[in-house]
Amino acid sequence: MSRTKTVTGFTLGTVVAVALSWSANQSILWAIIHGFLSWIYVIYYLVT
Repeated sequence: MSRTKTVTGFTLGTVVAVALSWSANQSILWAIIHGFLSWIYVIYYLVT
């Protein structure tokens, strides 16, 4: 019997990116876009 793991679709990178984006921009649209980019946006945020 195999076990399956349920994936919610939200990773740590997504949550961090949305939180950083919201604190910087207060925009839901940008938070969603940055959530899709996740770790790319987190690294960009830390570098700049």
